[in-house]
Amino acid sequence: MKTILLVQQIYTEGFKNLGSFITRRYFKFFAWFSFIMFFVVLYAFIYRVSTGFAFD
Repeated sequence: MKTILLVQQIYTEGFKNLGSFITRRYFKFFAWFSFIMFFVVLYAFIYRVSTGFAFD
């Protein structure tokens, strides 16, 4: 039980300052990139459906 508590304490201390400037910017960039890629795929799908593409 003492080992589990020690691992938990090491884990919480290691990730306490995870919200640094670089990390926040990275996740914000990744979120915007994901949204843009989703809309590109959505646009391509709607374009294919509207032009009568046969999904065989």
